[in-house]
Amino acid sequence: MAAAPKTSLAAHDHSPENVAALFDSPLSLGPGRATSLQKQLLSRLKRAILEGRLPAGARLPASRTLAEDLAVSRNTVSIVYDQLAAEGFIVPHRLGTRVAQLSLDPHFAAEAAKRKADALITPPAPNDPPATPITPAASRRLQRLPATRHAARADETPLPFTPGVPALTRFPASTWRRTLERVMREAQPRQYHYGDPLGEPALREAIAEHLRISRGVRCEASQVVITEGAHEALILCVRLLTDPGDTVWMEDPGYRGAKAAFHASDVRLQALRVDEEGIVIPEGLWEKAPPRLVYVTPSHQYPLGSVLSASRRLDLIANARQHGTWILEDDYDSEFRHQGEPIAAMQGMVPDSPVVYVGTFSKTMFPALRLGFLILPATLATQARDALDELLRGGHRFEQLALADFIRSGQFARHLGRMRRLYRERQTALRDALATYFDPAYAVIGERCGLHLTVRLDPEFPDKAIVAAAQREGIGPRALSSFALDPQPTDNGLVIGYGDTDAARIPGLIKRLAAIVAAQKSAAS
Repeated sequence: MAAAPKTSLAAHDHSPENVAALFDSPLSLGPGRATSLQKQLLSRLKRAILEGRLPAGARLPASRTLAEDLAVSRNTVSIVYDQLAAEGFIVPHRLGTRVAQLSLDPHFAAEAAKRKADALITPPAPNDPPATPITPAASRRLQRLPATRHAARADETPLPFTPGVPALTRFPASTWRRTLERVMREAQPRQYHYGDPLGEPALREAIAEHLRISRGVRCEASQVVITEGAHEALILCVRLLTDPGDTVWMEDPGYRGAKAAFHASDVRLQALRVDEEGIVIPEGLWEKAPPRLVYVTPSHQYPLGSVLSASRRLDLIANARQHGTWILEDDYDSEFRHQGEPIAAMQGMVPDSPVVYVGTFSKTMFPALRLGFLILPATLATQARDALDELLRGGHRFEQLALADFIRSGQFARHLGRMRRLYRERQTALRDALATYFDPAYAVIGERCGLHLTVRLDPEFPDKAIVAAAQREGIGPRALSSFALDPQPTDNGLVIGYGDTDAARIPGLIKRLAAIVAAQKSAAS
């Protein structure tokens, strides 16, 4: 389209003589233009106002006049004027439409002046705010969160050896799809509304029954709260069970998701070391500085894989009762036990224990399902009911109902059985490959359960440098030291996930990883 003709708009007050001249290029619907003339005009007028090129009080031309000047229909201009008025950019009046009085950002105007030398920017007065804006600081909570990039972003395919990723291609997607379709086909109109904030009753009952049988959990459906994954469950526990300034004890090294949940609150986080029997609580610490909350992964400590011994479990429960402390039991990966029977949950060891139990279907089903759960002690479930009604909104109703059917029908148990066999095969392949190709002295820990192995290395092999180099080569292990709040020399190694890596690929990947380890040792020495 040819350049817009010279406007016939006469100057009024501070009105520009040529509105069309304020535009960098004429409006057009030529090749490559996916935006309508109406949206183009709206965007350009807004920008001209925000940048000060159409100053406050400037009178805009009549819709007919501007339409002729821009070679567009009058209806287009009228609609744009109506939208600008609705958003408060202009003020319609019988004596003429004028630009509204706005508090413009001088930094925005200054940037506009740099882009266009002839922009009509009024110099700032002495008392005007500075041209360089002061950027608000992030909260201390945000600054405490770990900065290391660990999880794959949305729509990215996880790299092989990424911990915490189940066998995505082995999930019975067709069975799940049929279950979900049946639920939606049979749904009543009321089920398209919000559901119970604590979750669908059918799923809560199915989870309670499954946990009573498979994990030895003492609970009724009324104690189950459905959450959007384990991470939301952890955040919810912090909100329900702690006050600002409270102390939280946590395993070290420990689960990064829990660290993030605690760092995002106003609690004081104290790291306690882990040995082959789980979390180690120094003698006298209970009396000296009792915590409000203790976070543990007793059945499969993440990332070291140890099991909290029965004596330490009972001591922890007894001390928690004595000091008014809550225990947060995260049952991480406990469904995938490779040697012997699954370790029973700590929550069910004694009646009425002060334990809140957390679980998720991200590993047993698939991460995108985003369904987890809390098991609250009966008294706490009653006390927290009103608060939970305010904090939560019932959603994912069809997925919850489908999952309830998936569990009740036996499909869930059959899927878990298949996955246990598959993960046992993949772990065996990983251990054999490590024995064949890994040259440096190493120790394998955590082989009895879960979807990963932890390989502990001597400090001369810098784990973070190894992981960075491996990720550049398309391999995704994690540095053991990155899981520690207070890293020690023993916290050096690799956390290698095998859940989503075919057994046939493992030897070649470990051979490549071994070469990367050797190269990083040479670079560090």
